[in-house]
Amino acid sequence: MRGIAVSAIALTSVLSMAACAKDTGGSSNAGSGNTAGDGCTLAAAPPAAPATSSSDDASAKVDGSALKVGLAYDIGGRGDASFNDSAAAGLDKAVAELGVKKENVKELTAAPNEAEDAKQTRLRQLAGEGFSPIIGVGFAYAESFKVIAPEFPDTKFGIVDATVEGAPNVTPLVFAEEQGSFLAGVIAAYQSKSCHVGFIGGVETPLIGKFQAGFDQGAKKAAPEIQIEDKYLTPAGDFSGFQDPAKGQEAAKGQIDSGADVLYHAAGASGKGVFSAAKEADVKAIGVDSDQYNQETVSNEKDVIVSSMLKRVDVAVFDYIEAVAANNLSSLPAVFDLKVDGVGYSTSGGKIDDKLKTVLEGYKAQIISGEITVSATP
Repeated sequence: MRGIAVSAIALTSVLSMAACAKDTGGSSNAGSGNTAGDGCTLAAAPPAAPATSSSDDASAKVDGSALKVGLAYDIGGRGDASFNDSAAAGLDKAVAELGVKKENVKELTAAPNEAEDAKQTRLRQLAGEGFSPIIGVGFAYAESFKVIAPEFPDTKFGIVDATVEGAPNVTPLVFAEEQGSFLAGVIAAYQSKSCHVGFIGGVETPLIGKFQAGFDQGAKKAAPEIQIEDKYLTPAGDFSGFQDPAKGQEAAKGQIDSGADVLYHAAGASGKGVFSAAKEADVKAIGVDSDQYNQETVSNEKDVIVSSMLKRVDVAVFDYIEAVAANNLSSLPAVFDLKVDGVGYSTSGGKIDDKLKTVLEGYKAQIISGEITVSATP
């Protein structure tokens, strides 16, 4: 009888545990050490983020109407549904809110694998026509600024994703991509049903390595046993990897065939191919830089986009233009990180439910406090 009683108690305990696991399941897999459906076994969720009080920081109105603003885009330019479009959004906001006149704006775009002197010519053209500030959108402009900035010492330049040593008139606008990508990795782990995810980078450079590094760390932190595929479309020096949707689609299909069911890309316009492959295979994808769920150029694939890692190039571009207009470049942060909302994640489309958002905000708080340090290298 005693043995029967013990067995009954054990059976009751197992059934209770199964019921708890079922109750804490759902699309976000939110919980502590549970497996929801056939997804990942998740690590204990972080403590909820402390409540923060929002303050209305109404700064004095800055007048940018006297500025002539030049933007030198990276490959793909305005309309790439990613990195360049985010920069364009910051410029558009400056026109709308700072009074920058449209006729005083000029936008030029890089060509794939163009010679270095083409970048120099582009920057020299803008500076020669009196534009200031001039913003180079992408680290590919770093070498050209070393040549052009000394030629125009009174022109204010900004560069996204790079620092130009020895050029005091070039302001770096750099980001903690690894921090935002860490949250993308958490999202992938919670959304995956196969506990197998993938990262696709456009070009194998240290910058794109920051996206991979953060993504891999976040996915492993949330689900220690998760499988991760990492793939770059082109090696360093071949920048066509940022503008080859067919190559992005091929790489994504390869990862899907290997079992990945959530794909995160940092591949510029090549990400359109990643989304196409995800839609065709009925798996999920995470965008980058802009809120890609709302991008018209990928509207046919929007239903597979569960979130995007927001790299707020728009914030950096707008803040830089505003700081130039106010003649106060010291107001800019040294790094646009989670603490200043320079990176983050989107919730468009309703795929990030409240449970998962609580988990993400918990991890975000731990990164900001320093409890979690995210490495910038894979």
